[in-house]
Amino acid sequence: MTKSVLIVEDETVLRESLAELMAGEGYEVLQAADGKAAYAIVLERPVDVVVTDVRMSGMDGLTLLGHLRKVAPQTPVIVATAFGTVETAVSAMRSGAYDYLLKPVQFEDMLLKVQRALEYGEMARTQRVITEQLAEQSTFHNLVGNSQSVTKLFEMAKRLSGVKSNVIIIGESGTGKELFARAIHYNGVTRGQPFVPVNCGALTDTLIDSELFGYRRGAFTGAVRDKIGYFEAANGGTLFLDEISTLPIGVQSSLLRVIEDKVIVPVGDTHPRPIDVRIIAASNQDLEKMVEQKQFREDLLFRLNVVKLQLPPLRQRKEDIPLLVHHFLIKYTREMSKKMIGITNGAMRAMLSHHWRGNIRELENVIERAVIFADEREIGVEDLPFSVEGLSDDVGEDLKTAMEHFERQHILYSLSRHNYDKAETARSLGIGVSSLYRKLDELKISKHEAEEDQKGAAEGA
Repeated sequence: MTKSVLIVEDETVLRESLAELMAGEGYEVLQAADGKAAYAIVLERPVDVVVTDVRMSGMDGLTLLGHLRKVAPQTPVIVATAFGTVETAVSAMRSGAYDYLLKPVQFEDMLLKVQRALEYGEMARTQRVITEQLAEQSTFHNLVGNSQSVTKLFEMAKRLSGVKSNVIIIGESGTGKELFARAIHYNGVTRGQPFVPVNCGALTDTLIDSELFGYRRGAFTGAVRDKIGYFEAANGGTLFLDEISTLPIGVQSSLLRVIEDKVIVPVGDTHPRPIDVRIIAASNQDLEKMVEQKQFREDLLFRLNVVKLQLPPLRQRKEDIPLLVHHFLIKYTREMSKKMIGITNGAMRAMLSHHWRGNIRELENVIERAVIFADEREIGVEDLPFSVEGLSDDVGEDLKTAMEHFERQHILYSLSRHNYDKAETARSLGIGVSSLYRKLDELKISKHEAEEDQKGAAEGA
């Protein structure tokens, strides 16, 4: 596809000469005699690169640059200025110009810089597409659930997306910690900046410092060139430190110093480099307990724990399972180009009864596998990699009945766990006591039945 170059120059002879030369190189060339005319062209059609003089009557080059940064921020701009006013070109680059040319313009120099600007523009557009795709995959719509505990987490995550405060996300493996981190990053103030995920558990003890903070050439055997670390790669954006509990105490001290001073010192270097990074840390361990056991620094925990998100395991939010099942059915039928399929009542009841040790990740894997083998029929109990005694697809209960059955069993379990104390039971369920009484009536749960359920559970223990 032919690339377009807009030449903005008020000297007619120079403008036409440059246009003729660029056209001879195969470019589509557009011309404008001043900034106002150039601005009108850019508003009408996309332009791949702009080469503009600085001093022009009417709208000058710097004013044009300011307008282009607003309406076409991905279009690189090269400014041309006389030799004695290089400081003007430097000022233009600080305002967003890609490069500058010195007058009288050398054609070879102009051609080289236009080629580089086009490469830069292509990379910028590619990066924007990737960012938009990642943002689309990481919207709050992908955080599925309507249980009370999860709804509160969604609201907290939305608030956090508008600030750059540090966050700790605690939850079992498979509960969606990285999904929450990405949603916070891609839906707020850091959207256009890097999101760098790091699995701390995969870092080798001898290389953790160099991986996190970078290193200088010659710092150690094998360091044949400078390399930036994860912190510098995430500068301006978010560093997601997964499994942070696995970091050695010594590295925890270095991490604390970086958070407090907002600078890093690469291995083998003595010059600090300023960084602006929001840290989202995640762990499946109880960090407070690790502090008590002297396995995690308390002062580091204080620095990271500005806000804590505690993600519940799937077994504590089973009312969200039907929503999650539907979400993953849509996802995998689309990915596999299959017709949308449903799920039998028996299979749904089996999922509601399953313990889900692997949490949402396990559920997603189960649905993906089922979509593969179910072809275009409903997913049944036989398509699940586990079975639940007494459940089959022959029972004619609808989904509402199945959910009521699960809700009844869950309330009975909670009542027995709290010795039939309704206030404690309601608190554990996240509802008011009056709502609990209403549920007891709706589901026809008597005190005698709950006590029998508690007795049976004790005898079976």
